[in-house]
Amino acid sequence: MRIGILGLGRIGAFHAETLSGLDAVDSLVVTDPFADAAKAAAERFGADVVDSPEALLAAGVDGIVVAAATDAHPALILAGVEAGVPVFCEKPVARTMAEGVEVLKAVRGRDVPIQIGYNRRFEAGFVNARAAVQSGELGTLHTVRSTTLDPAPPPAAYIAASGGIFRDCSVHDFDIIRWVTGREVREVYAVGGNRGADFIKEAGDADTTGAILTLDDGTIAVVSNSRHNGRGYDVRMEIHGFTDSIAVGLEDKLPLRSVEPGVTFPAGTPHDFFMDRFTEAYRAELTAFTEVVAGTRPSPCTIEDALEAGWIADACTLSLHEHRPVTIEEVRQA
Repeated sequence: MRIGILGLGRIGAFHAETLSGLDAVDSLVVTDPFADAAKAAAERFGADVVDSPEALLAAGVDGIVVAAATDAHPALILAGVEAGVPVFCEKPVARTMAEGVEVLKAVRGRDVPIQIGYNRRFEAGFVNARAAVQSGELGTLHTVRSTTLDPAPPPAAYIAASGGIFRDCSVHDFDIIRWVTGREVREVYAVGGNRGADFIKEAGDADTTGAILTLDDGTIAVVSNSRHNGRGYDVRMEIHGFTDSIAVGLEDKLPLRSVEPGVTFPAGTPHDFFMDRFTEAYRAELTAFTEVVAGTRPSPCTIEDALEAGWIADACTLSLHEHRPVTIEEVRQA
């Protein structure tokens, strides 16, 4: 099949490399406002270059990957749907939840699949954790812990436009908690602080946060996030039930060191970047998209899924600012 890529920044170029190595993909066609980025992709991956999204959609593509700036997501998703071309779009659906809801309304009832990029759904540990929950082998769940700790903050310009740490970072934890447990979040309580880069505080954001999520069956989920984790990129999950407990991310590249005498675990070099931690997950995610394009599977992460994680992020943001518990229904838009 022929796949189009819109946007060739860091993640777009990474997707181009991944797609070029998939057996199902015969050719790529790319576009980017920066001609040098498109030219580099063409030279590296043998891609065809066009000068606009319209030209890309007219170039005989079977599916498109949207890796452009967030502000462009709604228009590009809708353009793909209008052209009848399956769409993979990196999260978020739109900069604001109101815009995301409008996108959902515009595509509802259309027979064009849309997959939103939440790669943790394709990482082997999380896949195994979901299977363990679904099998019942853990018994009734009582506690979930989910962690995303970045080794260093992104640039100030990124922080200013990110929508805040809950919408930009924690949202991955919120999505994977829903996916692994199969439950919805009913209420949140969030706290945050600033112990690091001044530009994060100046942007009205926190650099370190904690959130307590109450799920609809009474399970408690604890989410921990930070922009400052000097030992590396730390993504983990624990799921505790009345019968058994399991962990995701408890492996030799875990960026955490034990101070127990005689303990040598973890023994590997710590993860230092999300592309290192999730290389295989990204490959599995885009392989799934080729199956969506081929019509052999439904979207594994819909716009509805992405919006549910977004409502949790909005509730946590409001909770942080107002220092109180917030229900999801309080922030949800019809």
